[in-house]
Amino acid sequence: MLLSNSFIPILKNNPSEAKIKSHQLMLRVGMIKQASAGIYSWLPLGFKVMKKIEDIVRQEQNKIGAQEILMPTIQSSEIWKESGRYDDYGEEMLRITDRQNREMLYGPTNEEQVTEIFRSSIKSYKSLPQLLYHIQWKFRDEIRPRFGIMRGREFYMKDAYSFDVSDEEAFYSYNKFFLSYLRTFKKLSLTAIPMAADTGPIGGNLSHEFIILADTGESKIFTDKRIFELDSDDTQLEKGSLESMRKKYEQFYAVTDEKFNKEEFEKIVSKENQLITKGIEVGHIFYFGDKYSKPMGASVDLPGGKKDFVKMGSYGIGVSRLVGAIIEAKYDDKNEIMKWPLSVAPYDIALIPMINKNDASALDKANNINKELLKNNIDAIIDDTDENFSSKIKKMNLIGAPHQIIIGKKSEGDLLEFKVTGEETQNLPLSKIIEIITKQKNSI
Repeated sequence: MLLSNSFIPILKNNPSEAKIKSHQLMLRVGMIKQASAGIYSWLPLGFKVMKKIEDIVRQEQNKIGAQEILMPTIQSSEIWKESGRYDDYGEEMLRITDRQNREMLYGPTNEEQVTEIFRSSIKSYKSLPQLLYHIQWKFRDEIRPRFGIMRGREFYMKDAYSFDVSDEEAFYSYNKFFLSYLRTFKKLSLTAIPMAADTGPIGGNLSHEFIILADTGESKIFTDKRIFELDSDDTQLEKGSLESMRKKYEQFYAVTDEKFNKEEFEKIVSKENQLITKGIEVGHIFYFGDKYSKPMGASVDLPGGKKDFVKMGSYGIGVSRLVGAIIEAKYDDKNEIMKWPLSVAPYDIALIPMINKNDASALDKANNINKELLKNNIDAIIDDTDENFSSKIKKMNLIGAPHQIIIGKKSEGDLLEFKVTGEETQNLPLSKIIEIITKQKNSI
């Protein structure tokens, strides 16, 4: 892709209205454009990153046997009245009346909608468990939207729902999602710590937030530093393996401020292992039993002719929020360098030819290199503008392709100036560069 043909409206300076680095960078490199307070249009660069995150989330949901559906953004108020949440949810819910004077709402979440789908479709315990998910836009009418997409009113979210015949089976489903989230965030090069959390308006008595450390986070967290040493790579999907994995994490104190108990924290965690800091919530899982199935009549036939209400859980990941969270975790503010993980980077590599108005050889070389990269499924952006070298480097550092090839005076013969963004250059042949990037992509 030639930069001159790309819709990437880069600003020279950080916008004054942006207060955190993710908001600053996303506006500056043209990833998003504000449409109204807390609502953004996603431009090609930002949209490409978000769709790559979505693909990873989808892959990991599919691996645990979850099935994808798509529910509407507009829901009937009737199912929310059945569950008892229509009046309780508060002013964050955008309520609408259509031309037939029917009360509708823009969905902030989908527990009621998916329960209505389930109860009209599944009648026997033999069809359980069921794990359903969708990836859809949500709307919550935040009173003070801020920090760009991190605290917006409209956001793109993966929400999943589990339906089981008993608490025991439901905990098994819960643990599947627990593992799926750990694996998802690892693929995004994020260290997300599961922390016991308040259930809030979703309800229930079991909940974990997945938090990444960040100074700009809104959640205050209290944890044992040793939790960062844990690894779930060897966890299998069998009940025993999943239960052991979750217990391994829960042996270390890790809570958000809503659950914090100072006396308990200081008693359980030695002073040298105590960590009190801020973090960004990137995922949240809940188990709430029959909170929705009972009032909405979602029951199944059991052996012996009895009926019982299914046990449910819900599991959310903020797909659009993750774009901002990755920036908060990876952006080098001092040197103005964005280090996207290769798994979600908008481009795998940037080609930066030094173009002379009277000599197009560097650009021709870049185009030929790009042909070889494309053959190897490596996505490149070519800065074909006539700006000076330092401006090009600065621009590409902001866009954040993880690798760069500089095509200038030092690019003689078969050797190319290659570097991992933000690091020192190496002189390597194109075949070696392709080998390096391909190996990295295959390890994701």
